[in-house]
Amino acid sequence: MGKAGTKGVSRADRERQIVDVALEEFGSKGYTGVSVAAVALRAGISKPLVYSYFDSKDGLYLACVHRVGGLLVDAVAAAGTRSGSAQHALDTLSAIFTAVEDCRYAWAVLYDPALPPAGETRDAVQFYRGRLAAMGAAGAAGLLSHAGHDDPLDHQLLDHVWQYTVAAVMRWWSDHPDQSAAEMTARCARLLTSLGAG
Repeated sequence: MGKAGTKGVSRADRERQIVDVALEEFGSKGYTGVSVAAVALRAGISKPLVYSYFDSKDGLYLACVHRVGGLLVDAVAAAGTRSGSAQHALDTLSAIFTAVEDCRYAWAVLYDPALPPAGETRDAVQFYRGRLAAMGAAGAAGLLSHAGHDDPLDHQLLDHVWQYTVAAVMRWWSDHPDQSAAEMTARCARLLTSLGAG
């Protein structure tokens, strides 16, 4: 990556370059395994420049959270047009794969288990996770309602299964980075069809 601190580079471009590097660092090493110095070194800039833009490590992580949280929420929301149909699950997975194909660490950053227990960063993470969980719950409820099932415990269980399924699929993809978004969508289509859900 080129020097982000050279003259003639706009603040927005510098911030984007720094966040790009930070996403990979945080996504591959986790919140606790990353230092501002390491991000600055990889970005080819000075540590004080990172602090001047983001104030702290938490501020840098927060910028990463907003980037990936918005990306994922927008993708899942756009996939909701067929809510209530069996195709909705695959549409949602496909939307997630496509959205993060060029940002493979998005999921790991938003679902890092080692985040600080409180503060602005934790609040932002909880906000985006909550939005995604709510859309997942609505999709599960729509599917059951469409099939004529209104038992609240069925709705609760399917939502639970869906949330863990998505997390497992994203972990598997992280372990198989050679798989493209299109290949992941096709793979999930085969699995859902085999299970009678697609």
